[in-house]
Amino acid sequence: MNAPTCPSFKAGDFKSGITPIWCPGCGDYHVLLSITKALAALGRPPEDVAVVSGIGCSSRIPAYTNCYGFHGVHGRSLALAAGLKVARPDLTVMVMSGDGDGFSIGGNHFLHACRRNIDMTYIVMDNRVYGMTKGQPSPTTEPDWDSALSPGGTGLSPFHPLVIALASGANFVAREFSGDIKACTNTILEAIRHPGFSFVEILSPCVTFRPDEKEWKQTVHKAIVEPTDDPARAARRIMTDDGMNTGILYRGNRKPYAAHVSDEVGDIKALEEAFAL
Repeated sequence: MNAPTCPSFKAGDFKSGITPIWCPGCGDYHVLLSITKALAALGRPPEDVAVVSGIGCSSRIPAYTNCYGFHGVHGRSLALAAGLKVARPDLTVMVMSGDGDGFSIGGNHFLHACRRNIDMTYIVMDNRVYGMTKGQPSPTTEPDWDSALSPGGTGLSPFHPLVIALASGANFVAREFSGDIKACTNTILEAIRHPGFSFVEILSPCVTFRPDEKEWKQTVHKAIVEPTDDPARAARRIMTDDGMNTGILYRGNRKPYAAHVSDEVGDIKALEEAFAL
């Protein structure tokens, strides 16, 4: 008897017929390609994958994939995805976000998604600016970034996503650069396969409102250390990080949240009566 073979997919199998409307040169084009290539390598059909997002340029990705998708409200994508994964643990659940959507209005959900450690993958395209709403500083914007909307800079310490993810209990923590499609693809694939909550920050330049980020291609560099399963060691590495190190930082071994879904259908009438006012 021949052993069963895994279905063969191509990146194009996971792309919808909708043409992306990002600005020319946006890093999110490469992120979308990396995601579809990773899903093809995963070997599950599009109908076994759900892509959830919030609001922002990066959150358009569900429309550009051929998977089940949900375009939620601002900052609430992780809550929606958590409910979906608990109800349908058989699905591969991925969440797409940006630094504004994910770390500002969605910041509290980010903390608790890491803590709960539900088995899903969170990809945040970080361009350190609100691109869709025309260039306001975001939580990860440098304090001295001068713009028309914040002359002289905000003077505020930037949010450090990797530190927060690790401290809050994420089971997989990594950073990549959108321009390195091979590395992004490999890291996303490993993040999906790793049990528990996986967080991948992808530096994705906004060439329209942050043309200085074109230099990221020259300034990003692979981390010289191997991934660790020791959170204390990972924390020391992150705190000395220059923000441009790429690669997998942490692979945890904490057990994912175990959802208990019953196939039994109770007495609906009795349930309605119990909640009757």
